[in-house]
Amino acid sequence: MTQEHRLRCYDYVNQPDAKVRDALRSDAAGIFARATTSATERERSLGVQLHVRLGPLDVATDVRVEVGTPEETMSSPFGYPMTVFPLSWSAVKTPSLFPRMRGRLSVYPLSHSETQLEFEGVYDPPLGLLGDAIDAMAGHRIAEASVLQFLHDVAALLRTELANQTTATDSTPLKAAKR
Repeated sequence: MTQEHRLRCYDYVNQPDAKVRDALRSDAAGIFARATTSATERERSLGVQLHVRLGPLDVATDVRVEVGTPEETMSSPFGYPMTVFPLSWSAVKTPSLFPRMRGRLSVYPLSHSETQLEFEGVYDPPLGLLGDAIDAMAGHRIAEASVLQFLHDVAALLRTELANQTTATDSTPLKAAKR
């Protein structure tokens, strides 16, 4: 019998939590797709790709991400409001060979200008008892690395896109004031 395996990782975005939450609420699937695919791949697909580097190899698979309805709660570690996005994903091709992930992406403030992204999830290794053995040897580290890379990619994209929005918004009044 296989058992669920838990993963937890986090990153942060140097933007206020309201901006991060609003961006994710308005286009979570688009953010995930832009964060995890290269420019060339984005031209061909709107899907999400998880990848992990294993020495000189970059192992990747396309996944289908399902984003549930965000929930508001007051249970962040610091007592601030927190928005939780239920997420799940599975491989697009040969899903029986890859784990299906179920989890939640929590978004909450660390300070007035920094936002925590925290992913907690569980997955079942594929292939039954053989999958459990593979997971024990290396699979868990690969799963953890791919989820951590996913979260880093999402945080990096949000940092860039939200900073560009701030710059564009902030520069408009300055131009008007110079006239």
